[in-house]
Amino acid sequence: MNDIEQIVSEASKKIKNADNLTLNNLKTEYLGKSGVLTQILKSLSQYSIEDKKRIGSQANKAKSIIESEIENRKDSLKKILLDEKMRNERLDYFPSFYFPFPKGSFHPVVETIRGISAVFKSLGFLVAQGPELETDWYNFEALNIPKNHPAKDLQDTFYIEGMKNLLRTHTSSVQIHVMEKHKPPVKVIVPGRVYRNEASDASHSSTFYQIEGLAVDENVTFVDLKVTLTEFIHRFFGYKLNVRFRPSHFQFTEPSAEVDMQCPFCRGKGCKICKNSGWIETLGCGMVHPNVFKAVDYDYEKYTGYAFGIGVERITMLKYGIDDIRLLYENDLRFLKQF
Repeated sequence: MNDIEQIVSEASKKIKNADNLTLNNLKTEYLGKSGVLTQILKSLSQYSIEDKKRIGSQANKAKSIIESEIENRKDSLKKILLDEKMRNERLDYFPSFYFPFPKGSFHPVVETIRGISAVFKSLGFLVAQGPELETDWYNFEALNIPKNHPAKDLQDTFYIEGMKNLLRTHTSSVQIHVMEKHKPPVKVIVPGRVYRNEASDASHSSTFYQIEGLAVDENVTFVDLKVTLTEFIHRFFGYKLNVRFRPSHFQFTEPSAEVDMQCPFCRGKGCKICKNSGWIETLGCGMVHPNVFKAVDYDYEKYTGYAFGIGVERITMLKYGIDDIRLLYENDLRFLKQF
């Protein structure tokens, strides 16, 4: 009995790391006609009936164990062989002349829109969208811009279809759409593309992006506007620049103001970018004109609101130190890869 146990132990060790040829030899060595276990079974005639049963049972059990281990090892060898074959015969679905493309990135203007939107979302603003093809009513008249206003001149506006429609000149038109559909309180920003019929140069383009902002509710004041825009500038540029508000004029706000921020490049000391003034004009804003509320059927005695407009390209240029707006749209990868 001890011999049979030792035979199984030795066979198991040999089978564990055997290749196919060795497995065949081991099968013959232990299970063949002249194999070790076969010889034990043939020698049973010399034992008593009781010993025959016990030794025979143990030998047959050992035979089954060794057969099973040999088959398991063969299966393992087949799997190893198949895995190796799969690795060696892996198909390359891309011809050799293909090459991996570099990872893309957001255009600096898109990145600026995302950054500005993130700040205003954190301040409770929702994002609204509106049509780029507008009517005279939404783009001008509802915004308190009368028919004879210079902004409606052909030199500023792209009119189409016999002047019935136009490409919007600002995203302010969307505030009319929003207020027509929603009663106060309203608090939205409107990022989008706008069009002006003007020549392109280092600081102007016929197509550019704006972000309009609008907040309407009871008891909204100019203080709320100042706090909001000051907080936006501090958060977007990442540090507390000084901010100032200068009186200005926009047809759809009263009072109106221009917002200047301390030059982020020289911190107010004066440099080429701020023309040695220490300040940079950043955006326009003001309290919504009562006539705009009349156009959308808001109670202008009950509600007040503020609006602001941000030139995205201008903010982008300030954020990244770009001195020519045309660089943003020439699609020069040497330039764009810097962002």
